Amino acid sequence: MNLLAPRNTWYPLTWSRNVTRALSRHRILGADLVVYRSEAGEPVALDDMCPHRFAPLSMGKLKGDAIECGYHGMTFGRDGRCVRIPGQPTIPPNARVPSYPLYEKMGLVWIWPGDPALADPSLIYDLPQFGQAGWHAAEGDALRIDTNYLNLADNLCDPAHVSFVHLSTLGNAASEEIPVEHTFGERGVLVWRWIRDAPAIPLFAKYGNFSGNVDRWHYYDYVAPCIAVIDFGSADAGAIVEPEDRGAGLRIFACHFITPVDEHVCLDHWLHVRNFALDDTETDQRLHADFRIAFNEDKEILERIEEVAQARPNAKSIRLAIDAAPQRMRRIVERMVASEAGTRASA
Repeated sequence: MNLLAPRNTWYPLTWSRNVTRALSRHRILGADLVVYRSEAGEPVALDDMCPHRFAPLSMGKLKGDAIECGYHGMTFGRDGRCVRIPGQPTIPPNARVPSYPLYEKMGLVWIWPGDPALADPSLIYDLPQFGQAGWHAAEGDALRIDTNYLNLADNLCDPAHVSFVHLSTLGNAASEEIPVEHTFGERGVLVWRWIRDAPAIPLFAKYGNFSGNVDRWHYYDYVAPCIAVIDFGSADAGAIVEPEDRGAGLRIFACHFITPVDEHVCLDHWLHVRNFALDDTETDQRLHADFRIAFNEDKEILERIEEVAQARPNAKSIRLAIDAAPQRMRRIVERMVASEAGTRASA
């Protein structure tokens, strides 16, 4: 399996809370970067390799807004240009390292690894409910999963697995025979299903205090290549007639922002946005504990699948009706990569 990933797009790099005046190392698309905040508070990302002897710049020192290499003292500004070579007044024009556009949104630092001239921050995914009155956002973790990022994207386009993998938190047997519906767009897929007049899943039974059966929904919204937002919730059976009125029930957006670290590793930066217990930090922690259980269940099965796939490289999987959305997701990513390759070839 190759790291099939477009470059002219925004990826989550790390939580904003992790970027400070200390140098830190991050890996994305197989490349190591050194990341820090400027004195003005802006995030900066440079290639983490001095072009002299290839020492990691993350082992150096921050001098103002520049990094001094810890091996021979070459110093690089935030734009990647060398500004000082100890004992050598002339700085060659190739004494520089790549720098990357960054932007902060939804508590994350986003990076554009492609053509900097195309790095438009308005293209970063936007969840309207984030920061909106009547909604509460709570940052979660960055879960490392030892699998290709597209395997995690498969999982996040697939409501069917919830009935079997997440019985302690997000699913129950009532949804096993309910088919999924989907629509496809140029940059994403939307997969959903409603389970009517059925017992609440464990998570909403805990927070909803429902006295009887509920109507519940799962909408899996994937935006290529690295965004998956799951809109799910519950209401008393019969309380919601039209799907667009589901805000009247208990509703959560579970946001997954995926970082492709390399061919076999990804990071799942997750947070949630909810319309209940708006000022209750205890609910934040309780929900996060539940989500950690569920997402670690995904991690366990995806990593075992990765082990089997590597052990049996010639095995062929069969396709089921539930695979329509994951297959379309991969074709969208393939088209994005092919389009970039065609643009480079024409140039």
